[in-house]
Amino acid sequence: MLIGDVARRSGVSARMLRHYEALGLVRPKGRTDAGYREYSEEDVRRIFHIESLRSLGLSLRDVGRALDDPGFAPGELVEDLIRETRERIAAETELLTRLRRIGAAEPAGWEDVLQSVALLQALGSKSPRTRQRAALAATDEAPVPVEALVEAVLGEADPVVAGALRWALAQAGEEASALLAAGLDAPSAQVRERAVRTLAELPDAAATALLRDALDHADPVVRGQATLALGARGAGDVVPSLIDLIVRGANDVDAADALGALAADPVAADRIAAALVDRLAPDAPDAPARRRLAQALVDIPGPTATRALTALAHDEDRPVALIAAYGLQRRG
Repeated sequence: MLIGDVARRSGVSARMLRHYEALGLVRPKGRTDAGYREYSEEDVRRIFHIESLRSLGLSLRDVGRALDDPGFAPGELVEDLIRETRERIAAETELLTRLRRIGAAEPAGWEDVLQSVALLQALGSKSPRTRQRAALAATDEAPVPVEALVEAVLGEADPVVAGALRWALAQAGEEASALLAAGLDAPSAQVRERAVRTLAELPDAAATALLRDALDHADPVVRGQATLALGARGAGDVVPSLIDLIVRGANDVDAADALGALAADPVAADRIAAALVDRLAPDAPDAPARRRLAQALVDIPGPTATRALTALAHDEDRPVALIAAYGLQRRG
């Protein structure tokens, strides 16, 4: 079979077949009367073997070893190919994500594209200061897709940079809330906490709805942060949950602050004071919890809280009594 026939049958160009011969991968021994190469069926089968191995990503050198070395063990080489392929896929996926985000920003010209690329690269910098500058510039210098900011804030461990990213997302509207929803169910507890903390700083109705759903979350940290955020937004129905935080000593200071803010309404103040008094029964929580509850009661205005503090000023637990006396003194 002549080289042209082999090329048509195998799909390998005549030029590549000559290259294989020059490398010693294929050695057609036959010659026609006119001196042309003549390939045997065995040569053609070897060509198909070469192409099969090349399709796996093997170099021509490794192909030759695989076909000619009887002791060649493919296991290690295949593992290397798997690793290289994964790295290549990861790099291509990262490039695709970056291109998609730049496209989503709807750049008006190449200047916008270059600015977006620079900001996206800065968000992935190892320098916290660079990441912070990028977050603060994201809403002014160039359009950065909200998806990129969400990914950055969910992966950000530096609290200062995270604060800048949350600020940037607060300017982005309800799209940010929808993207953060997935973070609430992330496998990582840290990512879940970052998601709920970020939602807490978004002012839109979509964020509020997600925070309300998070009150039933399996993660107590997510539940606690959602409770604090809703309390800060004036949701009176989370008062029992805020008091639970105080009893447990989990974000108790923030919970007490939220109760104090809710107590600005006189009707709510009496209701909150009554709820705190119920939990202050001597045989209910432990001593440290009673002291935290008494401290929270100090910041609640109104007659119900005043009467409760007057009674607690004679409490058997001296620290509770001192806290109550201090609260009464503050009230004049």
